[in-house]
Amino acid sequence: MAGTTDTTVEDTTVEDVTVEDTAVEDTTVRDIGYGTQFSSWYDRIFPKDASAEAVATVLASLHPDPGSGTLELGVGTGRIAVPLSRRSGPVRGVDSSPEMLALLAADPGAEQVTGVLGDVRTYADERRYGLVYAVCGILSMLLTPEDQQAMVHRAAALLAPGGRLVIETGNRPAVEAMHEGQSRMTLFTPYPEPGTGLQTHSTLPPGSELWQCSHVWYEADGTTRVGSELSRLTTPDEADAYARAAGLVPEGRYAAWDLSPYSEQYPLFLTTYVLPEKGQ
Repeated sequence: MAGTTDTTVEDTTVEDVTVEDTAVEDTTVRDIGYGTQFSSWYDRIFPKDASAEAVATVLASLHPDPGSGTLELGVGTGRIAVPLSRRSGPVRGVDSSPEMLALLAADPGAEQVTGVLGDVRTYADERRYGLVYAVCGILSMLLTPEDQQAMVHRAAALLAPGGRLVIETGNRPAVEAMHEGQSRMTLFTPYPEPGTGLQTHSTLPPGSELWQCSHVWYEADGTTRVGSELSRLTTPDEADAYARAAGLVPEGRYAAWDLSPYSEQYPLFLTTYVLPEKGQ
């Protein structure tokens, strides 16, 4: 899941939500409304389970220096930040959704995670981090190359020399192959809990940069929840170009969190980048 189909940008001031004060380039956060649609059932679609623990374990192994700090762009409800904080220490998490940050703050395991209301395109603070990461398609939620580049530039500016940026985002070739030349298709993903599952109505017109998904979540009690999102899919080459323009060195590209080699068959891909030490 990525951004919402509602591309109207809502202005939310930092003072509207109780989060840690931070130095940002402007005090207006552009929120696309993702949390408004999905916050009440986000943890049903992306449960805080063994898969989240596995991602946190890999991120911890990629951290060049846990003592130098960790920053997540698009922290959401803390699905990854909370287990990562148990492995690598305190995590600061930026998100534009007050609703998602409220759920993060209510998580009893989030003592070492600081939620910050901010825009991943413009967020800044005085610290430089050893690890900055954006997972679960956060880059895809930005709908233009310019906004995607802006996020990567911000991430690079927040890295300490020798630090690592990790991005997991939507893989355009895989989604195009899934559509088999058709503009529309419907998928159903059953979940382990009996009677639950996610039905997705996917639209990707040939030649379009934007992928629209409308989701219906089915609960075991017969109730449903509905939400829509819009994302801009990329390729590893495009992500690498963003990184190079931001002064980062491409390091690795993978198919999944087991760090298997990149494949066009997987709907997401994982890439890592390093900020060179001074003088290199």
